[in-house]
Amino acid sequence: MNKFRSTILGGASGAPAPPSANDHRDEVRHRLARESATIGYDGATLDVDLINLSGGGAMIEADISPQLWDRIDLHLGEGNPIECAVRWLRGGRIGLEFAHETQIDCDPEQRDALLLEVIRRSFPDILTPASPVEPHAHADRVDLSRRGTSRHPLIWNGKIAWQHELRTVRLRNISASGVLIDSQVDLPEGAEVILDLGKSGQYAVTVGWSRGGQAGLVFKKRFELSALAAARPEVAPQRWQRPAYLDRCADQSSPWESGWDRSALSDLRADLEGYLKY
Repeated sequence: MNKFRSTILGGASGAPAPPSANDHRDEVRHRLARESATIGYDGATLDVDLINLSGGGAMIEADISPQLWDRIDLHLGEGNPIECAVRWLRGGRIGLEFAHETQIDCDPEQRDALLLEVIRRSFPDILTPASPVEPHAHADRVDLSRRGTSRHPLIWNGKIAWQHELRTVRLRNISASGVLIDSQVDLPEGAEVILDLGKSGQYAVTVGWSRGGQAGLVFKKRFELSALAAARPEVAPQRWQRPAYLDRCADQSSPWESGWDRSALSDLRADLEGYLKY
């Protein structure tokens, strides 16, 4: 692992630039040979045809009739799904946009404490609003399911070494047992690699599944989610810009309606501080 770390710190010629929340260049599309996938939609689990995948979204074909911006959970392999929003509909095909932030799979209280620690460490200049909402302002403030649905704008990246190249990968979701990454390369199932999360540490992982540039990595040892607080994440832009991978007929307005709304860091800090003090 020390050798891996020195390689990273020393740089690597030709290593891809890290994916950025503000980078809207054409994404690599992985066209698939009529593969299948599973989705969670409207309380049901359904098998669908997976047409293609890109770094920010997917196209599926399914016998459902969702509305624009509906939530669909896309299962590409074992472990947690990718949370998606419906962005366009045409002839039975559905364009999905992946959720922007890194989803953290743990109980709501642990997640809230982690997010607050990340903001305090990595964004100390972010101040709470002058008049934050008091925790007792709403009777249901202590409802953990309500707190668990709030969104954050933070995106964690990492690095893996594969085929003599260092690759920056985006963490789509992470839990104590595994992590779903966007690597934009197909890693072979069963491969053992090191996932470097910078100041959050280096971890031995096994590729559990891989398709279309997305991969599920399994930690060799249980990952302590609190370690994420040591690494500074990116902040997704508050103002949405239409990425190139979306179909031209996609709706031009923001994909985040009230149920998808992300908090600005200042508002999120006020919310978390108020909730955790309650």
